[in-house]
Amino acid sequence: MIWLLIFLMCGWGAGIPAAFAQTSRAKKTATQPVQKHQWPIESLKVEGSHNYTPAQILAVAGLKIGQLAGKPEFEAARDRLVATGMFETVGYKFAPGGDKNGYAASFQVVEAQPAYPIRFDDLGVPEKDLTEYLRGKDPLFAPRLAATKAVLERYKQWVQEYMTAHDSKDKVIAKVAPVAPNEFVILFRPARLDPAVAEVAFEGNQVIPTSKLQNTIAEVAVGLPYKEEAFRQCLDSSIRPLYDARGRIRVAFTKVTVEKATDVQGLAVKVTVDEGGTYDLGSVRIEGAPHFEPVRLLKTGKFKSGDLADFDEVGKGVDRIKKVLAHEGYMRNDVQIVRKIDDAKKIVNLTLHIDEGPQFVFGTLHIEGLDLNGESAIRKMWTHKEGTPYNPEYPDYFLRHVHEEGLFDNLGETRPEIKIDDKTHIVDVTLFFKYAPPPVNRKKPPAF
Repeated sequence: MIWLLIFLMCGWGAGIPAAFAQTSRAKKTATQPVQKHQWPIESLKVEGSHNYTPAQILAVAGLKIGQLAGKPEFEAARDRLVATGMFETVGYKFAPGGDKNGYAASFQVVEAQPAYPIRFDDLGVPEKDLTEYLRGKDPLFAPRLAATKAVLERYKQWVQEYMTAHDSKDKVIAKVAPVAPNEFVILFRPARLDPAVAEVAFEGNQVIPTSKLQNTIAEVAVGLPYKEEAFRQCLDSSIRPLYDARGRIRVAFTKVTVEKATDVQGLAVKVTVDEGGTYDLGSVRIEGAPHFEPVRLLKTGKFKSGDLADFDEVGKGVDRIKKVLAHEGYMRNDVQIVRKIDDAKKIVNLTLHIDEGPQFVFGTLHIEGLDLNGESAIRKMWTHKEGTPYNPEYPDYFLRHVHEEGLFDNLGETRPEIKIDDKTHIVDVTLFFKYAPPPVNRKKPPAF
């Protein structure tokens, strides 16, 4: 044990601290000389993961509890994680374990964004079997994948391997495709040139102009291979909300016809719309949220019973309720809107099913980039007390206030970094401050 303590106090070599930490962005680093110092790993943790489980990440890292490891082994594990393309940054750190005879180690990851759900289209193989095959190929397989070029190419090759092994002659392509405004999927489909949607026309509409309908559907459907089921999903996800905002909640797309386009290559799709009548908003009630008075939440939502059932406004009200819950530390809250339509009275009653989720509390404030006097001033200004419900908007609000007060000369960029522990429900905050040099006065001296 004494040799491990001496080793950790001295570091790997001159000038390297005992509590060692490394961070790497997704780029090649110089090869480090192999170190002879190795100690057993007592514990392994993962911090910062959301889309992937710690077990998945550690499976790729390749380190196990009880294994002898040193700096080369940890850097190799980090490089394996970076090489997957699933992470923006990967870091590691370790310190003496509980019995002082090994490491307590952890990896810190920032997952690559954006990440989208996977969808398979017209591949001719059972989706369930293909999913299991991909899960066996990649320990990091998840319902959502990072939409990076490396990830898409790797998964495309695996899907191609599976299809070829099952006598398919189709070539596979992988692409990010829209399914609704601001909603995307990673789509795997055959590369054959199926007829694509070139233009969409509407008939029967009066409430919403044709140009508005065409521009909206074009964002998600034009250019994609035509399949009626998928096209109707696009209508439901993009066009139906336009009618929901006008109280036309019984809108129906009664007929969809397809023919070859005359002026452009592809298909011309015509949609017949039955806009239906208008409905008013009836009652709105709250279910769940035991720590909040329903009257308070309904008042926050500002729902206007008796007015036109505008579901854009309903959505804004739900967002206001979610923000109130988040301010009280319920950051993982979820609200589901359930409609009950009364066709006789032409009203729609709503039930908001609220899942508060766990309550998070503020833990520790860390400050980087200031001297002792500056750090002391910031800590006096910071009013979010340890152990109180965490307000996720407070760090950004606080930094804006610091800039507005002008407490520091030449204050540059500031940013908060939030560390959320989903097991303990504690949130730690680090505030980063940078110095901005004053602008150089480039005025020319007066001429003699």
